[in-house]
Amino acid sequence: MGPLPSARRSWAVARCTLRSAPAAVLHPHAALLGRFYDAFARRDGAAMAACYHPEVHFRDEVFDLRGSRAGAMWRMLCARGEDLDVTVSGITASDDAGSARWVATYTFTQTGRPVRNEVEATFTFEDGLIRTHRDRFGFWRWSRQALGAPGLLFGWTPALRGAVQRRAAQQLDRYVRKHPGALG
Repeated sequence: MGPLPSARRSWAVARCTLRSAPAAVLHPHAALLGRFYDAFARRDGAAMAACYHPEVHFRDEVFDLRGSRAGAMWRMLCARGEDLDVTVSGITASDDAGSARWVATYTFTQTGRPVRNEVEATFTFEDGLIRTHRDRFGFWRWSRQALGAPGLLFGWTPALRGAVQRRAAQQLDRYVRKHPGALG
């Protein structure tokens, strides 16, 4: 099955639909990814977490999370993403694996700087749910936008990446302490 045509998902959109194929021919895992990104567009972190297997492993350039902490991350990001706009395209899936491309446009709250982050996502599935989720994006490109001069000068270094990862983990820990239900 080839990639599906782009479907714009925006926080202003109440529902997102995959317009390329009738539901009868859409692979169930492609439909699952569609539900995941539809929930993202609605800023519904709980619905995103419901697409994950209980033993999910999520990883990107900032987070490396397992189980309910992955869902808690989406709950946190959705709660904070007031001006977040997400565009997803190229959703594909088979019995074993899937992929999608998505772009997030938002204001990085710590600096007030605008960010346009282009992400390549890959997935595996188990029991009809997302078992692994890997998002890849250019950390240096992201850090130049989000952090300005420090990102430009040091975004390529392991030291800055480590500092961003530690801060993000601390923010997630604080969010979970404040919202214990975020762990599902």
